[in-house]
Amino acid sequence: MNTQNCFHCGNNIVKAEEIQFDEKSFCCTGCKTVYEIFSLNDLTCYYDFETAPGATPQDIKGKYDFLDNADIAEKLLDFNEEHTQIATLYIPHIHCSSCIWILENLNKLNQGIAASQVNFHEKKVRITFNSGNVSLKEIVLLLSSIGYEPYISLENYENKKKEVDRSLYYKIGVAFFSFGNIMLLSFPEYFEVGEFWIEQYKGFFRWLIFALALPPFFYSAWGYYVSAWKSIKSKMLNIDIPIALGIVVMFVRSTVDIAMGYGQGFFDSMCGLIFFMLLGKMFQQKTYNFLSFERDYKSYFPIAVTKILSDKSEEAIQVYDIQKGDRLLIRNQELIPVDGILISEKTAIDYSFVTGEAVAIEKKSGDKIYAGGKQIGNVIEMEVLHSVSQSYLTQLWSNDVFQKHFDRKYKTITDTISRYFTPALLLLAFVSFGFWIFRDVTTAFNVFTAILIVACPCALALTAPFTLGNVLRLMGYRKIYLKNATVIEQLAKVDTVVFDKTGTITTNKKTSIIYEGTPLNDYELKLLKNALRGSNHPLSRRLYDFIPNQEKSETSHFEEIIGKGIFATADAHTIKLGSSQFLQHLSENTHKKTKVHVEIDGVYKGSYVFNNQYREGLEPLFDKLSKKYNLVVLSGDNDGERKILEKMLPSKTTLVFNQKPEQKLQFIENLQKEGQNVMMVGDGLNDAGALAQANVGISISENVNVFSPACDGILDATQFSKIGYFLKLSKNAMKTIYMSFALSLLYNIVGLSFAVSGNLSPLVAAIIMPLSTVTIVSFVTIMSNYFARK
Repeated sequence: MNTQNCFHCGNNIVKAEEIQFDEKSFCCTGCKTVYEIFSLNDLTCYYDFETAPGATPQDIKGKYDFLDNADIAEKLLDFNEEHTQIATLYIPHIHCSSCIWILENLNKLNQGIAASQVNFHEKKVRITFNSGNVSLKEIVLLLSSIGYEPYISLENYENKKKEVDRSLYYKIGVAFFSFGNIMLLSFPEYFEVGEFWIEQYKGFFRWLIFALALPPFFYSAWGYYVSAWKSIKSKMLNIDIPIALGIVVMFVRSTVDIAMGYGQGFFDSMCGLIFFMLLGKMFQQKTYNFLSFERDYKSYFPIAVTKILSDKSEEAIQVYDIQKGDRLLIRNQELIPVDGILISEKTAIDYSFVTGEAVAIEKKSGDKIYAGGKQIGNVIEMEVLHSVSQSYLTQLWSNDVFQKHFDRKYKTITDTISRYFTPALLLLAFVSFGFWIFRDVTTAFNVFTAILIVACPCALALTAPFTLGNVLRLMGYRKIYLKNATVIEQLAKVDTVVFDKTGTITTNKKTSIIYEGTPLNDYELKLLKNALRGSNHPLSRRLYDFIPNQEKSETSHFEEIIGKGIFATADAHTIKLGSSQFLQHLSENTHKKTKVHVEIDGVYKGSYVFNNQYREGLEPLFDKLSKKYNLVVLSGDNDGERKILEKMLPSKTTLVFNQKPEQKLQFIENLQKEGQNVMMVGDGLNDAGALAQANVGISISENVNVFSPACDGILDATQFSKIGYFLKLSKNAMKTIYMSFALSLLYNIVGLSFAVSGNLSPLVAAIIMPLSTVTIVSFVTIMSNYFARK
């Protein structure tokens, strides 16, 4: 009987209910409507990714009326500011490439949606929209109308526990039960015990073995069939094809053996194969989950935020120590690490890290401010509404807007090998089967199955991600926090290292500071200290700590001009601090020292002279790096310390002074045009452009909550002297990848040689396959840990 399938969802159509539209058949009005929506919006290429990928839309009339309540809808929003709202929705139906494609093109279905991004593994979509044009309820209804109804639970929405998928454990349990019992029932035939294995019961036990083999074949191994079928449909051969083919061949051959009375077949080997492969899969899943946990745990930013204590004193604390109800002090250019309520009179917040739009939004006292915003202008106070969400900060850091895109050579190698591996494996299996079938039928089937199983390139595919994941974890332990695994590969390619001077090779700790000029009275010191309170510049922070404690007061105006200085107004007095060019008082060329000049009410008062203290281990670090890398010190200061640096640093070090932020970026770009791979190490404040331009940008963190999304890594200032160690560890990580590639290929060659010659049974092959994964994982773990300790 001919059955017609729905063009949209693929379900069988009852003839009486068939709906014809545009020369296509649909099972219901809902599927036809979805197709019409896609057609009208020129999105029919949705069906090119996979045949019948859609889901049948459900009748949801009135189901989401509760979203008309603004208070309820607010709870589902990650971000809600003026014309930009962000919501993350869980969509259980996400299952294939076409799902990703349509969900990331929602903006074509509704102009109010600015962007949408799918997290395939968690089945979530993050939607950025304008509530003035489209409401959250309308978005949910739109998703439901095209077959992607979200699951919404307001109960403990923010902290709901993820459901644990135990299906793999059940499959392993079923396979193990059948494997053990089939082995037990097969012992008499193994040993040919005639007295026990009475002829009249032989058929019964063989069909009992057949019955026991059915659950593993149809349930435990089902995932391999689905994966293989999808791979064939997409015309891309993956490794599950030979595995599924091997299982099916063993099942059919064994069934024929029992039916024809030739023997009990290979059901014991088949169940053992499924059991050991699933066991290997579980091991791989566990190792990835472990790495993921380590990465999540270590992905917090080692940045600090200033907490205001009950006695009005200030204390720098780590972001993960923030608790609900704490009062925080946020300076100019600092990241707001948590949602909170603005206590200060007013401020401007730049949410470009979240929305990609660098438009400052005015806020007044009592307004809610969101994590991820950057405070612009005068220092503010805020009260914390929630403890910090490290995953949210990591998400900001990993925003696609700030990602750098590089070719990944190791991935190309893996893809190339995988692309040709499966076809070559299938060809070898069929040729070997053809060779053996005329000599020994049993051996032919054994060889065919063993080849399909033993040559599994799972270990090959696991090599690069596991190695880099483990190195990412090891670096996290040593207080360098990298954005992603790609950064390790880029670190391995670096041949030029550029250092900022102030706040990078110099420390922000209290050093020798001398005041030169007209003595400042207590009131003037108070004005000065309160003006400095809002700045995050390394010199400002050091000077703020140097000036004795003063009564705190509000500055009515605050402006910090990057690379120049501060202009502030307090108690009707104007205060200017910064370079001599900014104050238009002295020529920097006549005074070759690092200075911060002071002007109050238009009258020049004097300057604070900094005798910079260089970081511990600077000289040994540069000596070591100079043997393998080109070194550059790039500074916005004058060249007053050139002679000191020339004595301290290797003679080949390039020293460049008087560089504005845009000139630093241009300098990096020029090095790259010469074919150099550049790593920039800066403090993240004046160096944001240079950090973004460099192949690898590393931001130094030292009790300052300055967050540069363009940086590829954050280095704890205490680990500055270990930069050479991290560069070498990255090179060794790439070396480990190539070594494990060779080991995995060697394993496949040896295994295949035994399989082709008929000296390897399918069961042994099934045991060896997960062992190869264990071997590779153990090898890369041992080698990366060895290089880390070296």
